[in-house]
Amino acid sequence: MSKITFIGAGSTVFVKNVLGDVMLTPALQGFELALYDIDVNRLQESENLLTSIKNTVGSTCNIVTYTDRKEALRGAKYVINAIQVGGYDPCTITDFDIPTKYGLRQTIADTLGIGGIFRNLRTIPVMLEFAQDMREVCPDALFLNYTNPMAVLTNVMNTYGGIQTVGLCHSVQQCIPNLFDALGIDKTGIQAKIAGINHMAWLLEVTRDGVDLYPEIKRLAAEKQKTKHDDMVRFELMLRFGYYVTESSEHNAEYHPYFIKRQYPELIEKFNIPLDEYPRRCVEQIKGWNDMKEQLFASEHIQHTRSLEYASYILEAIETNTPYKIGANVMNTGLIPNLPTEACVEVPCLVDASGVTPTYAGHLPPQLAALNRTSINTQLLTIEAAITGKREHIYHAAMLDPHTSAELSIDDIVALCDELIEAHGDWLPQYS
Repeated sequence: MSKITFIGAGSTVFVKNVLGDVMLTPALQGFELALYDIDVNRLQESENLLTSIKNTVGSTCNIVTYTDRKEALRGAKYVINAIQVGGYDPCTITDFDIPTKYGLRQTIADTLGIGGIFRNLRTIPVMLEFAQDMREVCPDALFLNYTNPMAVLTNVMNTYGGIQTVGLCHSVQQCIPNLFDALGIDKTGIQAKIAGINHMAWLLEVTRDGVDLYPEIKRLAAEKQKTKHDDMVRFELMLRFGYYVTESSEHNAEYHPYFIKRQYPELIEKFNIPLDEYPRRCVEQIKGWNDMKEQLFASEHIQHTRSLEYASYILEAIETNTPYKIGANVMNTGLIPNLPTEACVEVPCLVDASGVTPTYAGHLPPQLAALNRTSINTQLLTIEAAITGKREHIYHAAMLDPHTSAELSIDDIVALCDELIEAHGDWLPQYS
């Protein structure tokens, strides 16, 4: 029996989507769905939910829970990763509260910026433990990573973990729908090309019947910017740099040095920037989980409709040799020539029985490559810090981060990093 292992299976709603999709896919029937999580209670909830879906849809997949990670991974053909190291309390709280003391404000802090750096530093050692286990018990498995910070973790698993890893993010799938719905443009018949880095990939081309839609998009965007809306940062970036970016405005507000500035507090209101957005979401999600759980388990026969998550479609394409196109995070093997070869990039990929094959995206417009490189600098130095254990590379990563360096002096950046290291304690023992 072939095996799909889900690490972080306590993420019950996400497990429902991804493995519920698997159980609705004919080519994936008969697979063992191996669930692993360090939270035994959440693991049991996920097993119960999937068992209900299995019975409802008549799937022949076999659901098995594990408390031993290596046994969960043993013999897996595919591994899906959706962990969060440190959780909301204490680590997300730390990532926000201490920078705020220094006057450094954030919105999401899970990918770039000072919060992204420290989320990477506490997650990379855990990911490398996964890789070590996989090299022993399932060395040929395809690792599908859904965990942020996407670019760095996917890079580390490929470069230092020795595991074939593809990073999957919702932002590419949501890019066109978000933009076109906001502007009231019909989405049918659209051809598009998207490439860059995770959370900062670019809608490079968008056409219908061979007609470039960007002139109309920019005209409508300029008009929409006259009134407050939820995507003002991305529209501003598009009007200034020429192209729409994949990830949301709340994310991109902290990826660049232009929007969250102590000397220009009016920009928060002008661009409708939700400071401290991620902690609010975490509190709401935690508070809402019990209600959601009651609803999920209200019926003995839980229904599921196949979602738009890439995972089941990737596995189906490999198993059936039916080509499927995705946008994914892979190593830059010349795919975007004006970005560093050491970087992880987000490009169109073809999936079939050969696996996931990235496509050549070509040179980005120079201004877009420059914006990407500013973030790649911090990503690569964060990896250097994690692999070498050298504290000074944490400082380097933070000093090169666009938002952090625009707001703080070198001395304050070093002091902030030191305080964050101390506050993380046992989450970052190698730097104590």
